Amino acid sequence: SLYTRRCITEDPSWSLVTVPPLTELCLQHIAHNFENNPILNYLLPKHQKKVVDRLSTSLPLTVTANIVSHEDYWKRCCMERWQVCDVSNYGDSWKRMFFERHLENILKFFIPNTTDPQQVLELIPLCKGYVRKLEIDQFLPPLRVDQQEEINDLSDTEEDAELGEVYMHHYDLRDLITALPHLQELHLTYGVKSCGMNFEWSLFNFTELDCSNLAAAVKMCRNLKVFKLTRSKVDDDKIKVLARNLQHHPCLSELDLSHNLIRDPGAQALGKLISLSKLETLNLCNNQVCYLGAQALAQGLAESSTLTSLNLRLNFVEDKGGEAIGRALLTNTSLKFLHLESNNLSEPTAAVFSQVLAQNTTLTSISFSCNHLGLDGGKQLLKGLANNKTLTELDLRHAEVEQETDFLIHEIVWANREAVRLGSLQHPTTEPL
Repeated sequence: SLYTRRCITEDPSWSLVTVPPLTELCLQHIAHNFENNPILNYLLPKHQKKVVDRLSTSLPLTVTANIVSHEDYWKRCCMERWQVCDVSNYGDSWKRMFFERHLENILKFFIPNTTDPQQVLELIPLCKGYVRKLEIDQFLPPLRVDQQEEINDLSDTEEDAELGEVYMHHYDLRDLITALPHLQELHLTYGVKSCGMNFEWSLFNFTELDCSNLAAAVKMCRNLKVFKLTRSKVDDDKIKVLARNLQHHPCLSELDLSHNLIRDPGAQALGKLISLSKLETLNLCNNQVCYLGAQALAQGLAESSTLTSLNLRLNFVEDKGGEAIGRALLTNTSLKFLHLESNNLSEPTAAVFSQVLAQNTTLTSISFSCNHLGLDGGKQLLKGLANNKTLTELDLRHAEVEQETDFLIHEIVWANREAVRLGSLQHPTTEPL
């Protein structure tokens, strides 16, 4: 008999289930053609998420910035671009983190007369809704190559120096930061971070034009709360320009001018600023303020009702300046934190602060470390602390205070700190931290 064998050529794993639904095919198509036809907002929320999950992080910002609001997409953009991503520093918003860091990156490597300014201006309509803080830790001057070719036949004269000054101007921030309505913090350093063997002092010039442009920009930036201009060789003339423009700023509460070249005339301008503004924090650490500048700051402090923190660490105020600040604190009722480390202070300053500690009920922290208060100075402070209940920190390291005096002072301050801690546990504050 004849036997026939029937062969069935089928895929045993095939199933109708593997055919994608039409909805899925449509969503794939939308994601694939998103750059040309970004119709995200017409979809249901569950379908929007499916499309966004498929979008490439290399899509142009002109397409995604004002259409894609899904945090998962911007998280992918951040994680793929930067190794360290702490979203808590950006109000827990990945989109804000992306646009702030993207803009900072462009500004850090912007070279005047080389980089097209449109690169920054085109970004404004895309990022203005999200940027609240800019930290620019280097600001580049123009390249010198073309300039040298033009002036290589000139001698090293004043004219040459003037040309050098002109060529050193940095990018003018006015058009940018005045167009960012939510900008609250601006941190700037005019200099080059890693110049290596190409070091020149000219790479760290903060010119007069830079200063006037920046002052005008900050004055117009009406929501700015924190302004930091550090390590930029800022001198007295430039501080006067900045202080004049900041006098009646509606929001500015913190001004950080640490590691600059501010002397007494600049400090005098800042003393006036303290009395005329709503400033709460002033940082002048590592400048060249002497006793006349400290006296001017003390006068501003006596007239201020808002300043809560003053940092004069690493200056040269000496006893004439220290005593003036102390006398101001006999009437001032706003200052909580005072830093006077490394100012060549001695017993006369401690004597005035003995009165301050006996009368003032606002100060919570004072640092006198690295001064020469001596045995008598320490005893004066201990005497002033006898009935003080508010000071919770007094730094006397390397202040030449007798060990026993230092121990007794520490006991009083520690008891105050414990009392404050227990009080806050019994009466928890409702204010946000």
